[in-house]
Amino acid sequence: MFGLTPLDPDAPEARRWLEDELAKPEYQNSKPTAFDLAMQAIRDWFADLLDGAGGVPAPVVTLIVVLAVAALVVVAFLVFGAPRLRGRRQSAVPLFDDGDLRDLAALRRAAELAAANGDWPLAIEERFRALVRGTVDRDLVQVHPGTTAHAFAVAAARPFPSRERELAAVAAEFDGVRYLGGLGSAAGYERTSTLEAELAETRPAGAAGAIARAVESVR
Repeated sequence: MFGLTPLDPDAPEARRWLEDELAKPEYQNSKPTAFDLAMQAIRDWFADLLDGAGGVPAPVVTLIVVLAVAALVVVAFLVFGAPRLRGRRQSAVPLFDDGDLRDLAALRRAAELAAANGDWPLAIEERFRALVRGTVDRDLVQVHPGTTAHAFAVAAARPFPSRERELAAVAAEFDGVRYLGGLGSAAGYERTSTLEAELAETRPAGAAGAIARAVESVR
């Protein structure tokens, strides 16, 4: 009489009411995601497995569960890839007392440019810094802003014991041109450059080598 909606709708009308109600945002947001459904299926599978394993020895059930988990881990590796145990170095470690943050490529370029200009003190200094940067980036040696060239040479001789004398010699060359006013020479630059290039391609010895290879394998 007053145009009210009937309280006893027929079947089509009731279905329309239900569809309209379920279309509201609060119902849509509560729907399970594909991930929820997958996890529920896995939980149901494990529950069925354990319920039906009454006559199966407990070790066998445990083995089945372990194998199932291992299979899931393998699938995760195939889908998402192996986890990276170590990312790229967050920031460069400063070298010596002047906080040099340049990377290996920049230091090599600077050394080569200085050598091309006949500036042997700068060329030797930059190439020695490249030597330090290369070993630090390979996690073979740790330095801090106060580390001296001599201290670096001593530390670098541990992963490269056969190059101990050469390391000491190029460290002395660096100290000479940087702190003692030495003029350097083409021969001095060649020694430093050759050692830097060779150590970059040399596999370190002992435990340091094993650690370095493990680190490099997950980068």
